[in-house]
Amino acid sequence: MASVFDALVSEISTVTQSVRLGRVVEVARGTVIVRGLEDVATLGDRVQIGQALGGEVVALRPDSITILTDSLAEGLSIGEVVRLRGQSGLAPDNSWIGRVIDPFGAPLDGRPLYRGPTPRPLLAPAPAAANRRRFGERLETGVAIFDTLLPLVRGQRIGLFAGSGVGKSTLLGNFARGVSSDVVVIALIGERGRELREFIERVLGPEGMKRAVVVTATSDQAPLVRRRCAWAAMAVAEHFRDQGLHVLLLADSVTRFAEAYREVALAGGETASLRGYPPSVAPAIMAWAERAGPGPEGSGDITAVFTVLVAGSDMEETVADILRGVLDGHVVMDRKIAERGRFPAIDLLRSVSRSLPDAATPAQNAEISMARKLLGTYDRAEMMIQAGLYSKGSDPQIDLAVKVWPALDAFLAETAPPDGIEGSFRRLHAVLNTR
Repeated sequence: MASVFDALVSEISTVTQSVRLGRVVEVARGTVIVRGLEDVATLGDRVQIGQALGGEVVALRPDSITILTDSLAEGLSIGEVVRLRGQSGLAPDNSWIGRVIDPFGAPLDGRPLYRGPTPRPLLAPAPAAANRRRFGERLETGVAIFDTLLPLVRGQRIGLFAGSGVGKSTLLGNFARGVSSDVVVIALIGERGRELREFIERVLGPEGMKRAVVVTATSDQAPLVRRRCAWAAMAVAEHFRDQGLHVLLLADSVTRFAEAYREVALAGGETASLRGYPPSVAPAIMAWAERAGPGPEGSGDITAVFTVLVAGSDMEETVADILRGVLDGHVVMDRKIAERGRFPAIDLLRSVSRSLPDAATPAQNAEISMARKLLGTYDRAEMMIQAGLYSKGSDPQIDLAVKVWPALDAFLAETAPPDGIEGSFRRLHAVLNTR
């Protein structure tokens, strides 16, 4: 009963006693110029234009403000009334688990959704660096390669770098179902509309959805909404973290967040640099990523997986380069591996987990090192082997790599056995000792 009244009080608190009004004086392509609010509006304030059109203040001038609308401004006329709504946060609630919401906290699954009692800012600061805990325990993931060669620990932030169609959505679904956590928060930023239901029903399934909150903004929505999706998902994750819970945050994708951010920044008058991205995109991505990770003493942690779309596995692409520098590991998925049918299509030699060597025992670290060494040896000699130019016995290390490679490559596609990390390492030990 108390939660019902908390939700009612929260709804009542959003009602304002007075509203400042302005008028539309110019409608340009993508932006609206308004006068009458320049003395009270602040950057990022939400507005309502007419009866239904929403927008956000993206630029301030002495005599006007510039607004970017949430949808097309077709039919908007000079003189239209504009209502100033102020800064818009989000009020998550524990009842959101198992639900699908939009970036404004509205339900997308046709059922009522209660607001939480305490609104949270979308742009909250990261926990104080000096007060954050170190990494926590190693996590079981349900995927053999992550249970052994690329360990994931509590509070770690990793990047999943992949092109389209190489299996990253399936891997995210495996994480949502298999990683040990109290709550899973999933941000689907700029996804195709038809994929939402498929991801929820087929990739996540009932098992994954029963502990998940899905925040989504589809590709046809305005850049303001797509950008807000990333911040809203992080605010939801922080809500559960502050209750002492372990949260798994899956964000797909940082690239689409950066593209939406770029559109908003350019509409506000910022100049393009960094291969078309504005200078402020780098601190925006880094500030967002820094909010995840180990929490301060007395709170929980946010273990995060951020996906990045990279064309042709180009790790020097702007967004990939920015994010790679602030994460605790990066995982590269390769289209050539996917094309030969091995999933997850992870290129181990180009991937790294910065939780090592602390996340493994000395014996496990030795086996991880051996596996990487053999894969590297085979990779360097592969062209020579396939061309028939290598003679068996010429190099003992290559001979061993050739013998082990089929089993080791198959191991990288395995699901974890029922006994988890220990079982995965026993399986890896058997593979490395193939004779």
